[in-house]
Formats: sequence, C-alpha cells, structure tokens
Amino acid sequence: MQPCRGNFITLEGGEGAGKSTQAALLCQHLRHIGMRVLLTREPGGSDFAERVRTLILDPATPAHSPLSEALLFSAARADHLETVIRPALQEGIWVICDRFADSTRAYQGAAGGLEDKTVLALEKIVVGNTTPDLTLILDLPVKLACARVALRVQSQDRDVKAGLDPYESRHLQFHERLRQGFLDIAAAASDRCIVIDGTDGVDTIARNIWDIVATRLMPENN
Repeated sequence: MQPCRGNFITLEGGEGAGKSTQAALLCQHLRHIGMRVLLTREPGGSDFAERVRTLILDPATPAHSPLSEALLFSAARADHLETVIRPALQEGIWVICDRFADSTRAYQGAAGGLEDKTVLALEKIVVGNTTPDLTLILDLPVKLACARVALRVQSQDRDVKAGLDPYESRHLQFHERLRQGFLDIAAAASDRCIVIDGTDGVDTIARNIWDIVATRLMPENN
C-alpha cells in the first residue's frame, strides 16, 4: 500500500524575516513527535538547483532582467521538484521548504516588475499540482529587516556592504514592493497563506507557527 502523501509547507518573506530559523525549528518539532520530515530550500535543494543558486547569488554574475531571473529560478525549481520534493511527498514525508514559488511572484513579479501573466505561466508549467498545503509568510517592516540583515553580516565578521548578496543589497523601494507583494499574495490566497508577525521573538514565532501547523494539518491532535 502506498503511504499517504506528505504535507508540503513553505515559509516565505523578505530578507531578514527569519524564515530559515523558523523552518529549522518547525522541522525539529515535527521530528520530535515522530514525523518524517525533509527540510529544503530555494533556490537550491537539489544538486542542479544548488549550482543555479551559486550563479544567482554570485555578486560577479552580470546584471540581468527579472525575466532571466525567473527563468533561472524556474529551472532550479523544476529539478528540485522532480528529484527531491515530489518523491518525498509521495513517500509520505513532510516537506518544509524555505522559499518556493511565491518568492518568484514577489521578487521578480511584484518587486521586479515582471508581468503577472508571465510569472503565473512559468509557475503553471513548473509547479503544476504540487502546490503547498500551507504557506507561512513572515512579515516585518523593511527598515527592521535590513537592520537584521546587517547585524547578521556583522556577526559573521563580514563587511556589511561587501557581505550582502545581490537581493539583500537592493534599494529600500525594492524591499517595500517586495513586502507588499507577499502581503498581496497572502490576501489573494488566504486559504493557503497565513501572515506571521516577524517582529516577535524567535520562540514566540515558533510557538505561533506550531499552533497553526497543528490546527491546519494535524487536527487529530487538537
């Protein structure tokens, strides 16, 4: 007998929102209660997609258009889905992904200016029916997010300006459009997306996320 499909959870938000930290904490919690869980990320998550990630985030990569970015992300996502995410879900493994298709909608679409119809056409081709069961969008004011990013870079003994990746270093207006893009996605897909207050402490956010996951995806435990 084939196992039941695993649940697919994605975490989204702008730079400095705390997605990676919360994805790891959620993964630990699920494993603690005996669930099989795969923690992955985008761009990346598969051998090919990690190579694409290196290209995208390399400061030496020449400037390119939002369409070129979206195509690169789509290529990475297609391989990630085919080789990692779909096989895990089919085996009944829960998948927690740090960023997914909503990031392309927000970064290249809302913030980058790529037309919605183009972004959605790529998503339809690449993602198909493998949509998240739950998307958690961590939201916080842009200036606070940028301060968190700078603090993180400093804690790693890197020069703040030189240590930023090509997305972290973009102007405030880009990040404001990005934040609004994620909020618009949440409003349009309220059955799937929940906005989390990213200004709370790490432990408070983790508890809020666990309450949402347990309520939405584990009703037998409530």
